[in-house]
Amino acid sequence: MERLQKVLAHAGVASRRKCEELIRSGRVQVNGQTVTELGVKVDPAKDRIAVDGMPVRLETRKRYLLLYKPAGVITSVRDPHGRRTVIDLLEGVPERVYPVGRLDYETEGLLLLTNDGELAHRIMHPRYELDKVYEAWVKGHPDEEDLRRLREGILLEDGWTHPAKVERLAERSGRTLLRLTIHEGRNRQVRRMCAAVGHPVLVLKRVRVGFLTLGRLRPGEWRELAPEEVRRLRALVGL
Repeated sequence: MERLQKVLAHAGVASRRKCEELIRSGRVQVNGQTVTELGVKVDPAKDRIAVDGMPVRLETRKRYLLLYKPAGVITSVRDPHGRRTVIDLLEGVPERVYPVGRLDYETEGLLLLTNDGELAHRIMHPRYELDKVYEAWVKGHPDEEDLRRLREGILLEDGWTHPAKVERLAERSGRTLLRLTIHEGRNRQVRRMCAAVGHPVLVLKRVRVGFLTLGRLRPGEWRELAPEEVRRLRALVGL
């Protein structure tokens, strides 16, 4: 017997945290009965599990995809306003996969998608300290005090950020290119951090997650992770 949210995550429904939200909101059924308690345990071999009335396939091929998300694309499975989503870019992928974390609409760069819910949960959790590396063109020229504040942590409306690694890569007329390495995945975190020190982001790109980089991918292109990459990624987060 296993916890319901863990079974849902392993089946690729969503990350474990999102599966917990689905259960609390009454969207999950077990043997025809709606379940809202997180402590419920199920037998994947015997119990019939559904989300929003749709049966969950418990035996699903695991997929691990690396996408170069372009700017102007929504990091979501679907968009009620009809805008293009990252799923629209994945031609030829029959399995339901989900973005691991988010890149906002204007941000481009490396995005992982998978139906391995436990792996997705751990990649997003700051406890496992998986590097997320961004290159940001910011307005103006941050001084050493600005960089010190970014490195030591910034107080945002949702609390202090963890310390970040920050490097100055280049300067142009009226703007500066920074490389920032963080472990968290808060909403629009890099943009909010830079704005907090008075240097709002002009262009933002995620270039690395853990050891994974964009390589030769171009915006809108994706590739499957190699088995060795999957093993290495899982090992980094204790799986």
